[in-house]
Amino acid sequence: MPIVSVVIPLYNKGPHIALAIQSILNQTEQNFEIIIVDGQSTDKGPKVVQSFKDQRIFFFEQKGSGVSSARNEGICNSQSDFIAFLDADDEWMPDHLETLLRLRKKHPEAGAYTTAYLVKYPNSKIKIADFYAVPEEPWEGLLPSYFKSAAFGNPPVWTSVVGISKQILTEMNGFNTEKRWGEDTDLWGRIALKYPIAFSWNGMGIYHTEASNRACNRIEPVQDVFVILARNAIDTGEFSPEMINDLREYAAKRQIVTAWQNIKARRSDLARDILKNCKTQNRKRLKYLTLFSTYIPYSIVCVIINMKRQIMEFIGD
Repeated sequence: MPIVSVVIPLYNKGPHIALAIQSILNQTEQNFEIIIVDGQSTDKGPKVVQSFKDQRIFFFEQKGSGVSSARNEGICNSQSDFIAFLDADDEWMPDHLETLLRLRKKHPEAGAYTTAYLVKYPNSKIKIADFYAVPEEPWEGLLPSYFKSAAFGNPPVWTSVVGISKQILTEMNGFNTEKRWGEDTDLWGRIALKYPIAFSWNGMGIYHTEASNRACNRIEPVQDVFVILARNAIDTGEFSPEMINDLREYAAKRQIVTAWQNIKARRSDLARDILKNCKTQNRKRLKYLTLFSTYIPYSIVCVIINMKRQIMEFIGD
């Protein structure tokens, strides 16, 4: 019986899936299974998977639709009570699974286990994610505040480096399959509202932003599923003032990010509706800059977005 099941959703990631699989096979912890759920890929991805002759690799055709459904199906087909996730275009350092399992042993009270990660940009620069409110390395332990870290830095929990027990995933009803935007951050948020999150600087993953066909690059109107839950959690008054403030700022960040996604999808009306309900003390300038962008021509917005992207790629941020 494997002590960890690795779930990979696959859809037209033929150029990348071999690297992802090989990074799992290179792990210092070898007691695992790899569950790949394919969403009817039209490229050579499935054939690449089948070229690996390791008996620990299991390939399934997706029954539902979308990445959340694929991950949920992978969970259902897993044999282990601990699930690690990896996207088909990312990879792990060799000690990743070893680190997750060590965290789980040290902190059984945690709801999720995560590691630091590197970000690889289209210009081939690689930089460690910019974490906030996380003690400096080589620290590992329970995050002081998941929502503060997520609100003011890169996400401390990212899909390709997180491990979660099947019990927690069952309690949370898995990934939300009704939304196509923010369904992963929604799950991390729901877990963080009830449980602490364990973090380690060791066992990193590599986030390949240069990979083709990334889901986050789709341009379509969206709503963030976690924001409504966050508002309801704030209104209940069940949490400390510090956590409420961190949660409010995190929700504001998600609203601004979602507003920009709608601006890029040429739905400035949706972006304005989202920003009307955005309450923030720390991001007022960004909120109103985003709101201003909903009133200017789309061609100018595209120039601004492209300039920002080029600057971020140049400095590796």
